[in-house]
Amino acid sequence: MKRSVLAILMVAGTVVAPHVEAQTASDAAASSPATAASSPANPVDPAAIQALKTMGAHLQSLKRFSVSVDLIGERVLDDGQKLQHSATAQLDVDRPHRVRAVMRTARSEHEIFYDGKTVSFYVPQQKYYSTVAFDDSLAALVARLHERYGVEFPLSDLFVWGTPDAPTDQFESAMFAGQDYIGSDITNHYAFRQKDIDWQIWITPGEKPLPRKLVITRRDDDARPQSVSIIDWVMSPTFKDSVFTFRPPAGAKKIEIVPVGGKRE
Repeated sequence: MKRSVLAILMVAGTVVAPHVEAQTASDAAASSPATAASSPANPVDPAAIQALKTMGAHLQSLKRFSVSVDLIGERVLDDGQKLQHSATAQLDVDRPHRVRAVMRTARSEHEIFYDGKTVSFYVPQQKYYSTVAFDDSLAALVARLHERYGVEFPLSDLFVWGTPDAPTDQFESAMFAGQDYIGSDITNHYAFRQKDIDWQIWITPGEKPLPRKLVITRRDDDARPQSVSIIDWVMSPTFKDSVFTFRPPAGAKKIEIVPVGGKRE
């Protein structure tokens, strides 16, 4: 069986994280990554959990923004050889009820529009589109698309962090791992382990913390496939409200989107 991890949650070439010993987040101001303290006795550092909560609260406060991601994922062949694949995603967001997402790879492009009343899916290459009535929040939209239609919304965690649907009590370990530059931004690096995945996140410090990098490693696969996402933000976007409304191009054909399992409402 071919196995892959290409999660658009979430730099060409193999990404290798620098070796940094663990330190508590409270020690960050007093020491650099090179002189970080050894791993604490408690594998779950409360300050690392608090960093996620603080970031999530800030994300939930954002109303109108654009965010993009460059992602590299791995596909593992039957003989264990890994193949890398890249993808991009661009989101325009106007909370609480409007979003447009564009997802691209070398082989496909998909667009999702939500104007607060209707969700539209569009595949430009085939000029196929589908529409579904919906009138709930963006977090509810993410959950609905996954559960009902098997659609993974890009950067979906941005709408879940900071809500009750983002529990912070499932970690086997949580640590602060030093600081790194992501582009021109200095960031705090945190590492977490839960269930069958290890994941790392790089967050800008200060009063307006934003996620800038996300690495996910699957532990339920001996090959440990990994995805690496670099996230960029535009906090004063110039998009118009019309971007959230889908207007079928000339020649586009409407088709029905079939729910998971084929069971229609």
